[in-house]
Amino acid sequence: MIKVGQVVVGRVSGIQPYGAFVEIDEQTSGLIHISEMSDYFVKDISLYVQVNDQVYLKVLEVSEDGRQLKLSLKAVYQRPLRRFRARDLNQRLPQGNIGFKSLAEKLPEWIQSWKGKYHD
Repeated sequence: MIKVGQVVVGRVSGIQPYGAFVEIDEQTSGLIHISEMSDYFVKDISLYVQVNDQVYLKVLEVSEDGRQLKLSLKAVYQRPLRRFRARDLNQRLPQGNIGFKSLAEKLPEWIQSWKGKYHD
């Protein structure tokens, strides 16, 4: 019996604009909704899966009869974002004169340079 959280192997059996259909076995099938392909914008599902591809998928939901699954591709293939503590970020950032103040100081020079090139 397939359970939520389990990773299963399935074969992509069809692609629609909203997701991909997957056969797990003869009795069980599922859908990878377009939102479960990637954390990024997905314009074309066929860039992620093709019909007959075998893919590992994480089970998000199981129907009462256990024959229909809601599946996720991104939960298996994408690494989770690492959470940083502020202390870790401060240690990693180089210290220097970088920021808006240095940009503001250079802006008049850049404007004069631009005017000299394009406004005679």
